[in-house]
Amino acid sequence: MSQTTTGDEQLQWKKWTGCRDPQAGDALVKKYMPLVSYHVQRISVTLPKSVSRDDIRSLGMVGLFDALERFDPSRDLKFDTYASFRIRGAIIDGLRKEDWLPRSSREKAKKIEAAIENLEQRYMRAVTPADIALELELTEDEVSSAINENFFSNILSMDESPQEHEEKESKMVLKDERAVLPEEQLLKEELYSELAHVISMLNDKEQLVLQLFYKEELTLTEIGQVMELSTSRISQIHSKAIFKLKTTLSKAM
Repeated sequence: MSQTTTGDEQLQWKKWTGCRDPQAGDALVKKYMPLVSYHVQRISVTLPKSVSRDDIRSLGMVGLFDALERFDPSRDLKFDTYASFRIRGAIIDGLRKEDWLPRSSREKAKKIEAAIENLEQRYMRAVTPADIALELELTEDEVSSAINENFFSNILSMDESPQEHEEKESKMVLKDERAVLPEEQLLKEELYSELAHVISMLNDKEQLVLQLFYKEELTLTEIGQVMELSTSRISQIHSKAIFKLKTTLSKAM
């Protein structure tokens, strides 16, 4: 999605930045609403069904409003690029502050992790969602969903860092958060190398889905059109691929 440079939009930006004209602000919000929908759809894929999309959309709208307040059209930066950062950040921050993963889901994830460990010792091999489902009397979809939800929850916890736009926090932080220590860089390189190795072990469809979703940034529906499969089937392939990545990487970390 690219920012147009029509005379009307330039006028709207001028009115908005010059005197915060309400009509100009409304027009800009309507124009970039699809950007919120895009990020809501991408993030919703990894969340449990108990999390309302309306709630996620509300968080995304906060990010869009924040972007409008802070954006400087005179800078050499597209608004949709800047807004994407703010929208995604607002959604992630909002999810992190709320205990969106129910206790029952956390307990199920613990049972699954225990089952994985027991089954691997029993069979002396990497286990599949089918193995775990049979052991715990769950469906494969329930197993993959629980693993993915817990995985994303862990990522949110690990991703916490001071926000550069929060003045209160920035006054308290003396460390240069942008500086990467040598040992941290080495750890990152090892993790990336391990991740690349694990991805190479996925089947062709799983690798293609991950590439199209995370690198090409297509939606699940768009990926389904490319691969001539239903959206639900693409979602299943995505869930199983993430499950394999999570279980393999958790043993390496």
